[in-house]
Amino acid sequence: MYSTLERFLKYVTYDTQSVDRAETVPSTPGQLVLAKVLGEELRALGLQNVQVTEHAYVTAELPSNLEDPEKKKKVPAIGFIAHIDTATEVTGKNVKPRVVKNYGGGDIVLNEGENEGERIVLSPKDFPYLENYKEQDIVVTDGTTLLGADNKAGIAEIMGGVDWLLQHPEIRHGDVKIAFTPDEEVSHLAKLLDIEKFGADFAYTLDGGPVGEVCYENFNAASAVVTVKGRAVHPGKAKGLMLNAVVMGQELNALFPPAETPESTEGYEGYYHCLSFQGTTESAVLKFIIRDHDGSRFEARKKFMERAVGWMQDKYGADRFCLDMRDQYRNMADKVKEKQHIVDTALEAMRELGIEPNVIPMRGGTDGAALSWRGLVTPNLFTGGHNYHGRFEFIPVPAMEKATATMLKILEIYARAHNGA
Repeated sequence: MYSTLERFLKYVTYDTQSVDRAETVPSTPGQLVLAKVLGEELRALGLQNVQVTEHAYVTAELPSNLEDPEKKKKVPAIGFIAHIDTATEVTGKNVKPRVVKNYGGGDIVLNEGENEGERIVLSPKDFPYLENYKEQDIVVTDGTTLLGADNKAGIAEIMGGVDWLLQHPEIRHGDVKIAFTPDEEVSHLAKLLDIEKFGADFAYTLDGGPVGEVCYENFNAASAVVTVKGRAVHPGKAKGLMLNAVVMGQELNALFPPAETPESTEGYEGYYHCLSFQGTTESAVLKFIIRDHDGSRFEARKKFMERAVGWMQDKYGADRFCLDMRDQYRNMADKVKEKQHIVDTALEAMRELGIEPNVIPMRGGTDGAALSWRGLVTPNLFTGGHNYHGRFEFIPVPAMEKATATMLKILEIYARAHNGA
């Protein structure tokens, strides 16, 4: 079938974990290493205009194979985009993927551990949807790292699709534009992709979840870093003198509604999320993300963050709390709706393949959100994976093949619809 799985198992062995708020792009050198590998593979396949920039952007083109020049003009140039980096929550170093053949149901032992009580198990008790993949091959981690399907599955699925097109010239298609980008997980959001030079009329990111998932609504997003300045004093003589930055940080975090956190919300419900909290008596740093689909509620959440920090400043002194809040990305929904045919064609492609589409609001963001606002409308399609950003991440092999098939079917439909085939 497709070369998607083989490529995926190779790509995940590269450490491309990104780092938040770095001063360089890419934020980590491993991303450029994989970018160069992908560039070489694209050249070996015979794609044209292959470029790998110093910032780990990879672009390439597979020209239309339609013979009639007039028909070529009618068929849109379609981009397919995936990101090279992996998430920050769990290490992406020394990833050891394993294919569980013909999964029979029940627990999958990822790692026996060296000592008693260290056994790591992927269980349907924790993730009931695992049982949906009985009798399928499933790629899992060894329990010590994330897998990296977010978004190396997307890269592999796109590469597998391009490879298939080159092996099957009977599949008619317009111009195919490929882009692999760095630092999506830390909200770089393809800022350095030259859209005009890229040359796509529109694009799709392959950066979603289970089979059939289609997203063209996403969160509005901001990040916030709060630095707390305490005052350390010997605890034996601290009364009235010590200002414990850890306690002060806890007090700030307690101001946010407990029902408005990721673990308590779903669908269109927004949230505040304290990603990390590190500190000592002398100083502490809290990192938050703020999310909401609705623009007005999003602005209200940012105001609440400012008020919460302001309240703490009033209590302890303005110099004791410092807030650095930055917008990250915006909801792409209005931009996508201007070119609804892009989504409609993806849905048609899935149905022709026997896949039931599942259009949902994305509780996150992709490069496509930012690109849509810059003029390259880019909804998001499934890759097939589950449990992204953690050690229990897994992806069924048939799901990856369906993602590649969906890419190919979209190209076929547009060629067919414009009398190109």
